[in-house]
Amino acid sequence: MYIILIDFYVIKIIYFIGDIMIDFIKMQGTGNNYIYIDLISNNLKNIDFSDLSKKISDVNFGIGSDGLILICKSLVADAKMIIYNKDGSEAKMCGNGIRCVAKYLYDKLLKKNTIMIETKSGIKKVDIKILNNGETSIIVNMGVPIFEPRRIPVILTDEIIIQKEVEFNNRLLKINCVSIGNPHTVIFLDNIDDIDIKELGNSIQKSKIFPNQCNVEFVQVLSRNKIKMRVWEIGSGETYSCGTGACASVICGILNGFLDEKSKVEVDVAGGVLYVTYDKNVYLEGPAVTICYGKYLYDRIIKRK
Repeated sequence: MYIILIDFYVIKIIYFIGDIMIDFIKMQGTGNNYIYIDLISNNLKNIDFSDLSKKISDVNFGIGSDGLILICKSLVADAKMIIYNKDGSEAKMCGNGIRCVAKYLYDKLLKKNTIMIETKSGIKKVDIKILNNGETSIIVNMGVPIFEPRRIPVILTDEIIIQKEVEFNNRLLKINCVSIGNPHTVIFLDNIDDIDIKELGNSIQKSKIFPNQCNVEFVQVLSRNKIKMRVWEIGSGETYSCGTGACASVICGILNGFLDEKSKVEVDVAGGVLYVTYDKNVYLEGPAVTICYGKYLYDRIIKRK
């Protein structure tokens, strides 16, 4: 069935395909939770995954999550991940998400302790460790960070953005910019508990100097190898954790001399603890936990102009 709408001389045809039942997995890494769909085992067609992400992520009318991650076949790696934020926008990389993808592949499809996963930020090597208590700890080689402003991107003329004073909504802040496959701005503060993260995060994230927006981390240094972090993410707002944000925070902490080089730095986030090591490449270590399996009834609507 379809309906034709005429809107400003443009004919829009909206196809109502009907309901489809979709198998899903909900997983979390330090509280950063996503809905995962296995497209290796399941052949889903005519799905608007951006629309699906918005609907399935809604806490009141869907399942509730920080977004949607697709686990797909790859021609160049063991698998490929495609990431959608809860607002339907697509992301290039997710440090917590890739650990959950690796755990799912290990548990269900590949009994390999080293798994290569294709992302829009390149192929990432993931090592899986089974701890003595039976829990899983996963280490991701996140690659080499990017500091060149044009590649992050950030519209500033400096060669590298470290403790650069910039004004946001009449407030001067020192920003540090880096890409871990996606753009990050790190701000070090004496206390991150009392900030209005929504107001401050939005004003920074949507500043004109960030043409593709940016993820914003507010960081409090607790010792030479421990930090506390809050994050305001593109398309999701404040989340319990951000793996790439933890990496960005540690890298910038080392570059500023706040943290020890090449040490394993503990990153405390609202959802738990991550560990980051920066030695040319940056390595992210943390848990991946399966919450539940289920079926989601999706009302497919595909729009065509």
